[in-house]
Amino acid sequence: MRISIDISLYPLTEGFVEPILAFIDKLETNPKLIVKRNSLSTQVFGEYRDVMDMMDAEIEQVFKVMPHSAFVLKMVGTDRADVVDK
Repeated sequence: MRISIDISLYPLTEGFVEPILAFIDKLETNPKLIVKRNSLSTQVFGEYRDVMDMMDAEIEQVFKVMPHSAFVLKMVGTDRADVVDK
């Protein structure tokens, strides 16, 4: 099953741009995922298990480095990658 996730990361510290970009860059290293950036959030598309495994690992890493961070995730049970571009 393919899914879509809209992610916003809010580091509750100063110097927040670099951690956000590092998180997105890490997501983009996974060839099984489609990652699309915009100014307010990042969308990730792929097979459920691939997306969730990556989210689990990368969110944990962010919390280890920046525990005072908040993530907002919106999930859809279909792949909307082609709809996002329109």
